[in-house]
Amino acid sequence: MSDLSAISGARIFDGHRWHDDAALLVEFGHVSGIVAASAVPTNAERVGLDGGMLVPGFIDLQVNGGGGVLFNNDPSVDAIRTICAAHAQFGTTALLPTLITDTVAVNVAAMAAGKAAAEQGVPGFIGLHLEGPHLSLARKGTHDPALIRPMDGDDLARLIAARADLPNLLCTVAAETVTPGQIAALAAAGIIVSLGHSEADATTAGAAFAAGASMATHLFNAMSQLGNREPGVVGAVLTTEGVNAGLIADGIHVHPASIQIALRAKSGGGHIFLVTDAMSQTGTDLKTLTLNGRTITRADGALRLADGTLAGADLDMIDAVAFMHRRIGLPFEEAVRMASLYPAEAMGIEGEFGHLRPGAVASFVHLSDARQVRATWIAGAEVWSARTRANAGHSG
Repeated sequence: MSDLSAISGARIFDGHRWHDDAALLVEFGHVSGIVAASAVPTNAERVGLDGGMLVPGFIDLQVNGGGGVLFNNDPSVDAIRTICAAHAQFGTTALLPTLITDTVAVNVAAMAAGKAAAEQGVPGFIGLHLEGPHLSLARKGTHDPALIRPMDGDDLARLIAARADLPNLLCTVAAETVTPGQIAALAAAGIIVSLGHSEADATTAGAAFAAGASMATHLFNAMSQLGNREPGVVGAVLTTEGVNAGLIADGIHVHPASIQIALRAKSGGGHIFLVTDAMSQTGTDLKTLTLNGRTITRADGALRLADGTLAGADLDMIDAVAFMHRRIGLPFEEAVRMASLYPAEAMGIEGEFGHLRPGAVASFVHLSDARQVRATWIAGAEVWSARTRANAGHSG
């Protein structure tokens, strides 16, 4: 069996431009090139596709759960494996399992699970996202207020130590509860610091960005809003050089008009990228979930606590891409970049992720002409296909 494979029969979008009548060459889990279909090396194992398109695999930086598992409820390597597999069927080939505000013990367990997932090479796992507990009570959202607290020296040391065991680590903090010095120390250790669940004014948010924060968590949600005399965190994000921002594009968390305004307003480098903020329901028929002892109900395309507070999102990445294309009106290619290239850039991993140029990890999605996921590959291996699922007696 050859170490070189050639996938052809579909249009190929490499993250920058389209290739017609071409083949994607994959060798040792990485892209070695895109060539004319008539110029495939004779030693390549050929994989023929029946139309459709190949696009870079989606990258989701905020995934609370999937496949019936919520990471907070089961911070284990088996849970990470289940979550990654659940999201692969929707085109996500790389993700950050996300732990929302919890106890120190649960945080420690999550970090250990992440280390084990990295050591075991769990397909799709690229690191952790710790969303809290160092947030603002005023913008707590679904986070348990009893568990929200300031960052202390032990917290800082624990995060810095965890970074050494993980391929990537993203931490969401509130600009007013974590000091610029703490943010600078986190950033210096290679941790991506994101502002979220914050009531800070634009000046405070700007100081956090100047200290090393480079991202915002679910833009517009759980943060101070753009006003006429106070720009808030939203205004700081949209106008600060090099800042990226995640966006939950389901039409529920953020109004379409607000999304359009943000896309036009984002300046100074950096991009808005897509996240799902998915919970354990992804890939299942679950109607209720449990978080920190509280029940979350799934209905009408949303997940809510009993008081109506949104608790994550009932969203997968292919639907987020479709929403940006069909409802917001972006070119399909740009919607794909928002789910692949831009999150890779936000994490500083665009050398190997988010595109299909030579040297990239060969993680990609086969979409039908109707832009439904037909198959997903991670590092050159097919991990899910609608055909195999249908043959096994499941719906595709």
